[in-house]
Amino acid sequence: MEATVAERGQITLPKAVRDALGLTKGSVLKVELEGSRIVLRKSVDDAISRARGRFKLDGFASTDEAMQAVRGHAVDDDGEPEPQP
Repeated sequence: MEATVAERGQITLPKAVRDALGLTKGSVLKVELEGSRIVLRKSVDDAISRARGRFKLDGFASTDEAMQAVRGHAVDDDGEPEPQP
């Protein structure tokens, strides 16, 4: 695969590379030099920052309470609905 350096020093990564690494608009890459090679690495911080906040328990005291709100009923340890009082 090849990429051409544009006038402003930009390159476009081939779609197969972007897809394989899950790169989307705004993805952060680390740029490193290893001798005469340019190495691009997907930033771990980027993946963490995208996931951050997606799994918060805003307003819930526990995951059980959050799941009860989502499902509309409480479940026991086996995942079966608990009898309603």
